Amino acid sequence: MSPVGIFIYDIDESFGPKIIADFYLKSQQTPPEALKKLSEKHKKDLVDASFKTNKFRYYSSLVDQENLKEEVYLGFVLNLDEDVVSLKSVFESIEKNIVANFTRDKKQMQSVLKQTLASILSLMEKLKEPKIIQEKINEKTKVLLDQGKLQEARDLISLGEKIPKQLSATVKSAEKEFQDQNYKKAKKYYLKAADLAEQIEEMEMVEILTKKGETAGDIPILQKEQESLNKELRKVLGDLEVRHLNIAYKNMLSTIDENIKISNQLEDNEFIELLEDLRGKCFDAFERALDLAKLDKEIKEIIKDF
Repeated sequence: MSPVGIFIYDIDESFGPKIIADFYLKSQQTPPEALKKLSEKHKKDLVDASFKTNKFRYYSSLVDQENLKEEVYLGFVLNLDEDVVSLKSVFESIEKNIVANFTRDKKQMQSVLKQTLASILSLMEKLKEPKIIQEKINEKTKVLLDQGKLQEARDLISLGEKIPKQLSATVKSAEKEFQDQNYKKAKKYYLKAADLAEQIEEMEMVEILTKKGETAGDIPILQKEQESLNKELRKVLGDLEVRHLNIAYKNMLSTIDENIKISNQLEDNEFIELLEDLRGKCFDAFERALDLAKLDKEIKEIIKDF
C-alpha cells in the first residue's frame, strides 16, 4: 500500500467540499469530481468513502470528531492496483497524528501531510524489506551496547539473524493470500507477522499487522451479512404483491441503506452503484405508494356510503 497523495478537506453546506491542504508525490491534484463523489457518500452517513477513476482510487474518512471538535475528512490518492483495506488498517495511527497537529493554516498543514505520507511509505517498506528491518535492529543493538546491556544486545543480534527475513516473507504471504481472497489464511499470516515484529519490539508494526489481520478476518463475516441483506431484498420483492406497497418499500429502503454500509466496507463500488440506483427508485415507489394508500383510504370511505 503506497499512497501517491494525501489531502484533508471539509464539506460546506452551501458550497460543497473544499480542500484545506494537500500533498502529492506526483504532479497532480484531487479533481473536483472525486471530491464531489466522496462528499456525496459521506452525506449519506458513510464514515468511509471511495471513488475510482481510470487512473487513481480516492479514499476518505471522517476524522475523529471527539478529539478534533471539527468535521473534516482525511483523504488519500492510491494507484488502481492498491487496496483500500490496507490503508484502513493504518488509518487510526495516521489519524492520531493529524488530530494532534491539525491547523487550518495551509502551509503548516501541508507540512504535516507531507510528513504523514513519508511515515506511511517508510512503514510499508519496513514491513517488506529485510534490510530495512535489519537496520532498525542494528540501531537498537547499538543503543543496548552503549547502555551496557550485553545479554539483551546478544539476544537481539540472535533475533536479527532470522526475524527480518521471516517477517518479510510472512507479510508477503499474507498479502498474497489476501489478494487471492483467502482471508482466513491471510489473517493467520498477518498475526504471525505481528508476533515476529513483537519479538524485535517493533510495536508500530505489531499494531498495524494486528489490525490487518483483524480486517482480513472480518471480511467473510461482512460478506455473509451482505448476502443475508441481498436475500432479504429478494424476499421483499417477491412479497410485494401480497403486502402493503408502502410498508414493503419502506422496509426495502432500510435494508438497502444497511447493505450500502456493508458493501462500502467491502469496497464493492460497482454493487454500491446498483444499490444506490435501486434506492432511488424504491424511494420514488415508496412516495407513490403512500399516495396510493391515501387514495385507497379515501376511495373506501366513499364506497362505504354507496
